[in-house]
Amino acid sequence: MSHREILEALSGLLLAMFVAMLSSTVVSNALPRIVTDLHGSQSGYTWVVVATLLTMTASTPVWGKLADQFDKKMLVQSALVVYVIGSLIAATAPSMGVLIGARAVQGLGVGGLTALVQVVIASMVTPRERGRYSGYLGAVFALATVSGPLIGGLLVDAPGLGWRSCFYVGIPVAVVAFVVLQKTLHLPVVRREVHIDYLGAGLIVSGVSALLVWVSLAGNDFAWVSGTSAALVALGVVLLVAAVYVEMRVALEPVIPTRLFRDRTTALATFASIMVGVAMFGATVYLSQYFQIARGMTPTRAGLMSIAMVGGLLVSSIVSGRRITRTGRWKRYLVGGMVLVVIGLVLLSRIDEQTPLVVVGAFMAVVGVGLGATMQNLVLAVQNNTAQADMGSASAVVAFFRSMGGSIGVSALGAVLSAQVSDKVRSGLTALHISTDGHQSHQIPDLKSLPAPVRDVFEHAFGTSTGELFLIAAPFALLALVAVLFIREVPLRTTIERADEVVGASAR
Repeated sequence: MSHREILEALSGLLLAMFVAMLSSTVVSNALPRIVTDLHGSQSGYTWVVVATLLTMTASTPVWGKLADQFDKKMLVQSALVVYVIGSLIAATAPSMGVLIGARAVQGLGVGGLTALVQVVIASMVTPRERGRYSGYLGAVFALATVSGPLIGGLLVDAPGLGWRSCFYVGIPVAVVAFVVLQKTLHLPVVRREVHIDYLGAGLIVSGVSALLVWVSLAGNDFAWVSGTSAALVALGVVLLVAAVYVEMRVALEPVIPTRLFRDRTTALATFASIMVGVAMFGATVYLSQYFQIARGMTPTRAGLMSIAMVGGLLVSSIVSGRRITRTGRWKRYLVGGMVLVVIGLVLLSRIDEQTPLVVVGAFMAVVGVGLGATMQNLVLAVQNNTAQADMGSASAVVAFFRSMGGSIGVSALGAVLSAQVSDKVRSGLTALHISTDGHQSHQIPDLKSLPAPVRDVFEHAFGTSTGELFLIAAPFALLALVAVLFIREVPLRTTIERADEVVGASAR
């Protein structure tokens, strides 16, 4: 494909990626208002995010496997349709339960878009040139991350609109993406017999779900050491052990092919993706709550604060992508990016409800620059070592484990945040000689309705507890850095297929 043809097709893919990113960012600043209006709790707040991450995680490798068999354009368009259906249900949700279910449907579509956009680009562009176009993906990611919270905040604050419009706003973009892809994306369909591993996928998502339910609810709805905890942990472990057995021994074409992990780069990049997912999603998803509750900001102002992190991500992803295309060297950007992520998380662990906003923004910018140099390039490193026949599965595996890490991080750190806030609120109210019976410490309050001393207690609780989340997330980023250090840099190839595939095709 010529550069112009690639850009034309990429326009539709970037719109699809924008929709995928928008699904989470546009509601981030609306979540405190949503949870308050639907009478939800901190666990409900967490599960509105986790539901999307969980179904996205479970469906990503299945979408990737389907991409090795069926028309990639049709699959991307199908994912857009699923996303629209989930958005419509979420926009009309009458309760937290329905909203969480709708977010799960959205996650199915987002999982397809997340996996397939990377796969399609890998089918059009050589690894050497891919860094250039990965920079565009990073730019779209940054744009969605900045504009999403801003759009969401404006919609929530606008008279006559409210938070339900946040779920409608992505639908027109999805429709435009569908039409653009229909006109511009034309790829050959390489058909081969494929056996989808539904059993493996089902066992994986069931096992992870059981553990996530335990992590997010333990300490609030039941004790950490209790019969319910033991049952959920045992169920999760048994299901995951069964999943490993099915993937290695039973499935004809496993949803997560274990042969991919024989490649050192793939194994280390996958581990790093899990750790990045835990650190990135697990900690940063609660920043919006920090700005609105601990700092008393409106959703719109909280959205403006995200510019600091995303600005760094935008510049870093574009610059690193172009330099990688020019030089063919990529490891230095992975290592440097992870060093900055670790430093940024450690700095953010020092924030509380009184930290100057300029300082908080500077710390966020450090994390953003690190993530911009890391996320897309982990996928690039894996794709460079992967045969074209396995490109769908390999690309999806990296996204799968990053999403799984994100799901675990959001659930685990959400549970930590809930417990820490509850303890601090209870202690604060007791110090004020106020009975905690009238204040549900696990509920997200409407601060404007509270007396000033009680409001101060909640602001302090959320402010200091958010800082503690980043301290917990930092070691996971450090583990990702260690994994990246051991990845062996392989020169980026200048062909779509690997050298052995090219030789095999010539021999035939």
